[in-house]
Formats: sequence, structure tokens, C-alpha cells
Amino acid sequence: MHGKRTERIADQIRTELSELIENEVADPRVGSVTVTNVRLSPDGKQAHVFVCPQDPQANDQGCLRGLESARHFLRRELAIRLDMRHTPELKFSIDHGPEHAERINELLDRIKKRTPLAVLLLFCAALHAELLRYENSAQAMGCLYTIAAYGDDRAQLSAGVGAALQEARRIDDLLSNYKVESELSEVNREAARRPVKVSSELFDLIQKCQEYSRASEGAFDWTVGPLMRVWGFYKGAGRIPSREEVSTALKSVGYRHIQLDAQARTVRFDQPGLELDPGGIGKGYAVDRMAGILRDLRDSGLSIALVTAAGSSIYAMGAPPGESRGWYIRIRDPKSEVKTVAEVYLEDQSLSTSGTYEKFFEAEGKTYSHLMDPRTGYPAQGMLSVSVLAPKTLDSEAWTKPFFINGAAWTKQHLPEGFRVLLCEETKPCYWLPEP
Repeated sequence: MHGKRTERIADQIRTELSELIENEVADPRVGSVTVTNVRLSPDGKQAHVFVCPQDPQANDQGCLRGLESARHFLRRELAIRLDMRHTPELKFSIDHGPEHAERINELLDRIKKRTPLAVLLLFCAALHAELLRYENSAQAMGCLYTIAAYGDDRAQLSAGVGAALQEARRIDDLLSNYKVESELSEVNREAARRPVKVSSELFDLIQKCQEYSRASEGAFDWTVGPLMRVWGFYKGAGRIPSREEVSTALKSVGYRHIQLDAQARTVRFDQPGLELDPGGIGKGYAVDRMAGILRDLRDSGLSIALVTAAGSSIYAMGAPPGESRGWYIRIRDPKSEVKTVAEVYLEDQSLSTSGTYEKFFEAEGKTYSHLMDPRTGYPAQGMLSVSVLAPKTLDSEAWTKPFFINGAAWTKQHLPEGFRVLLCEETKPCYWLPEP
């Protein structure tokens, strides 16, 4: 781009971002900020955005994390507003330079016009000494995400929960294999033909999944998609495939076919037909990201929260009022939805459950579940359900599969420190490891 055109586009981006962040980004971590400058790279592919928080006591890192969560939304809106064919990637930095005082004063004047409502909300919240409860839900990644939160400021509760639910939608845009424009879908389309450069976020997640696969001796493997397809689980009905079908599908399965280049940050498949399926990891990743947003708001009136995804991946932050032990969670009996096999109390901890009751079919007098052993190509047998307690939901969700597939003896030997697991086998009552 020529210099003057670059400057003109950068100024347009600054103007539109100022408006978008002020009026459309509800994340409390961001608050009121001034977009002080935008530096556009010569090729127009990257825009370095400098922002200045209005509040001198603002948490700079929290502000940047909030802007990062809204980055995809802001980029889409820029493309629409500026009618840009190629919208630059956005990178945010804090700018506290005093030369921007005039622009900050302009923003303060605009905010003052909205002050009465904000003051009223704060005043109303201050009238209540006891904690308030707020709950909301959103659909993303094929399931329902729900957040129940407590705090002393209803406006902050609403905004914080909204920001966390927005994060679930952002993760959906990143990881959905049903959205052709998602970053994961691009990897699945192109990585068998060429190295695909991905974001740091997706690269780190793929790298973490590789670690799970190695540590579980291949029982966790998110390239299992071709097997799920031949067994009919993608369509929901289920069927018994022929041995030839299973053998053919196995050729396109295997985490060892994923080649990562950390320096170039690229992903390559050395086997045609390979694809990444986020079904066994996506909910846990999204829940952790949502909990991270809520945790950042602990100093802003949001102190306690429970985040759930489809009821099977859960993270609890703090303990609800009147229950010092934590959030009460019931673990259902895998043989009966109305029966309970265990009760737990969670505080700053996660719980994930996988069971045969989630998705299965019956044929020839036998039950086949969606919990597939990626090494044999057949559904795992002998276990009914597995529940894992762990510090992070990504870990608890990922490890339910290896524990289910590899069985009790393997689980006892390989249970990570600080984890607890509830095993429900077909032939005996459910029990905890390590034993109480």
C-alpha cells in the first residue's frame, strides 16, 4: 500500500474500532478505552491497535484479554462497515502516552451522557448487602452452555456472564467442524496438501491434544472422525460397519499423522483423509476459557460462578452462598437418569463425565457406544461411565476417554496427581480412584 492510503485506512479503522468497542463490546474487563492509534502493516494484513484505558486503575492485562476475546467479532464488523475485501488481523497493545489526553477527554464527554443509567444501576446494587444471583445460557458447538453467577452488582453480573457466553461463541467460530469458515475446518481441508499456518491459540490446543494422545497410549485421539462416521454416530442412528469399512477408516486415523512445526506455527497431515474432531475436547476448552473471563472479574463484583456445557463438562468457581463446601453436583447412574451414584461439591475445580448413555445404539443383542477405541476401530467395552475431577476442564474432559477405553487397571496406574475418577463398570458398583 502507498503511504497516504495506508494512513487513511488506518484512521478509518481507528474511528470504527472506537465506535465498536464503546458501543458493542460489553466485556467488563475492557471498560471504556480510547483507540489512540492504528498502525497498518505495509501489505495491509495486520493492524496494530493501541488503546488507552479511561480508568487509570484499570487492569491492563484484563483489558487486553477482553479485547482479544472480542477480536474476531471486531474484525467481522470492520469488514462489513468498511467494505474491505481483506480485513487485517488485529493486535492490541496498551498506550498510556500523555499526548492522547485530548482524545480521552472527548471520550469522557461522550460517556457522561450515559452516566445516569450507570449510576442508577450501581446505586441499586449497593442497596443489597447479600449476593445477587444471575443466570444465562447460550447455544454453541452443538450444546447448551449455562452460567450461574453470584456477585454484589447486577450490572456487572449481566455483563460478565454475557462476555463469557460470547467467548463460547468465539470458540465455536474457531473450532467448529460444521462451519466451513472456522480455523479448524481450514486445517481439515488443507493440511493433507500443505502446511497450514494457524493462530497461536489453535496451535497450542493441537499441541496439548498431542500430549494427551501420547500420555494415554493413543486412547485419546481426536482424529477419530472417520471411525465415528462409518459407525453412523455423526448421523445419530448408528450401524455396525463391515471389517473392511473399519480397516479403511483406520488408515485415516492416528495422532502420529499430525506434524507440527512450532517455529513456523504450521500443521500438516501426512495421511490423506485425516481430520480433527473437537467433539471430545471442545466443550472442556470452551468452559475453561469462559471461567477465565469470569475469574478476571473477581475484583469487579463477580465472585462465584458455575459454568456448565451440556451438563457433562463443569467448572465451579468459589462456593455459593450458604454452602461452604462448594457447588453441589449430582452424578447420575449410567443405568438410570433418575438415580444418583455419587454427590460431589466443587470449588475451583472441574468435573467431566462420559458415558455410554450419551450416544449409543443396540444391534444383535449388544450395545455399541460412541466412545471409540481409535486403535482398534471399535467401541470400547466393559465400562458404562467415567467421571473425572481435575483442576482444569480441558484435562477432566480429555481424560474421561482414556480412562473409559483403557479400563480400571490402567487408570489406577496412570491417574495424574490431584485427579479423582469415578469408574462405573458393567459388572460392579461404581467406585472412586483413589479410594476415599
